[in-house]
Amino acid sequence: MTQDIIIIAGGGIGGLAAALGLARQGIHSLVLEQAPELGEIGAGIQIGPNAFHAFDYLGVGDKVRAKAVYIDSLLLMDAMEDCRIAAIPLDEKFRERFNNPYAVVHRADLHKALLDACEANGLVELRTNSRVEDYEQDENGVTVILAGGEGCSGRALIGAEGLWSPIRQKVIGDGAPRVSGHTTYRSVIPTEQMPEELRWNTMTLWAGPKCHIVHYPLKGGEVYNLVVTYHNDAPEPVAGQPVTKEEVHRGFAHIAERPRQIIEYGEDWKMWVLCDRDPNRQWIDGRVVLLGDAAHPMLQYMAQGACMALEDAVCLSYHLGDRQDLGEAFEAYRNDRFARTARVQTYSRLMGDYVYHASGGHAEMRNEVMGNMRPENFFSQVDWLYSGTGLSNVSQ
Repeated sequence: MTQDIIIIAGGGIGGLAAALGLARQGIHSLVLEQAPELGEIGAGIQIGPNAFHAFDYLGVGDKVRAKAVYIDSLLLMDAMEDCRIAAIPLDEKFRERFNNPYAVVHRADLHKALLDACEANGLVELRTNSRVEDYEQDENGVTVILAGGEGCSGRALIGAEGLWSPIRQKVIGDGAPRVSGHTTYRSVIPTEQMPEELRWNTMTLWAGPKCHIVHYPLKGGEVYNLVVTYHNDAPEPVAGQPVTKEEVHRGFAHIAERPRQIIEYGEDWKMWVLCDRDPNRQWIDGRVVLLGDAAHPMLQYMAQGACMALEDAVCLSYHLGDRQDLGEAFEAYRNDRFARTARVQTYSRLMGDYVYHASGGHAEMRNEVMGNMRPENFFSQVDWLYSGTGLSNVSQ
C-alpha cells in the first residue's frame, strides 16, 4: 500500500462520501468497514437541499433523485388537539429559493448510490471485516491497527465510524456520549395498511408533550416510514433492540386518538435511545481527523445528521485536494465546518424541547407563532441551512 493513500475508517454514508470526494480530487482512499458487508440499517431519511448540493458535487445526485420521494410539505400537527399547526410547502418556490428539493429516501437506497459509485471508481478500495481499534503516526504517515493486529498504512486517517468512534476516543478522549433520555421507536408499514385518511404525501410531525410521531411515504409510496419518540429517561444507550407494540404505546396514552392509533399499524418495532455530544473543536490529531457523527453527533430533531456528514465529506476532500500541506487542509476543513455543525447540534436539542415536545405555555407559543408564519417566513428561518453547503470556496 502506498503512503499516498488516505485511510477512511467507516463505510457508512459519511465514509463513502469522503471516498468519492477524494476520488474527485484524484486521491486514492481505502475504506475500512468493520461489518462483514457494506450496507445501511434503518429506514427513512430526510434529505434537505444542502444534502442534494453535496450529492451533485459527488456525482450521485441523479441516482439519489431517482430513488427519492418528493413530498408536498413539512406538516406540523398538534398531537393533543388533532389539528394542523403549520405547513412548509416544498413546491417550486422552495426549490427556486434553495436550488434543490427537499425529499425523503430509504437509507439503504441512499447508501447504495454512494456504494455503487465507489465500487465503480478505481481510486476507491473497499474492505469489510476491518475494525480499526487504534492508530500510530509519525512524520511519514499513519498506521491503523485492526482487530486481530493487522496494520494498514497511509498518508492520513479519517475517522468516520459514527457515535462510538474508537478514533474519537484517541483524538478527544471524552468517553461515552450524552444519553438524552429520549427513546425512538421505528417501524415501516405497507401503504395499504396505513389509514386512508392519513396517506398524506407529507413529512408529518405530530407534536405532543414529551413525545412526537413522524410518518412519511417511502419506496415510491409503497410503504410509510413511522418513527415515534418519547421521553422515558432511558439511562443507557440502546440501538435497534426489538420491542413490543405495548411498550411503544406507553409514551402516547395522553395524546389524541387519531395520532395514537397510528402506532397500531406498526409492526416489528425496534428502539434506539438517542445520544449526542456537546460541540468540541478537537477534531484533529496530527494526520488524523474526524468526520460526521464521530466529530459532531447530534439528535434527530433537525433531520441533519447525514446531511452534515455529506457536507463534511465534500469540504474535507476539497481542502485535501487544494492544499499540499495536510495540517493546513485539516485546519481549513475544521474552520469551515465547526461553527455550522455546532449550530445544528445545538438547534437539534432546542427543537426537541421547544417544538417537537413542548407542553403548556411553550406549546401554545409554538402553535401561535408557527401558525401565523407564511412560507417566506419559514424559508427565511432555514436559509442559513439550506441555501448552500456552508463550505467556503467549494463550487458545485
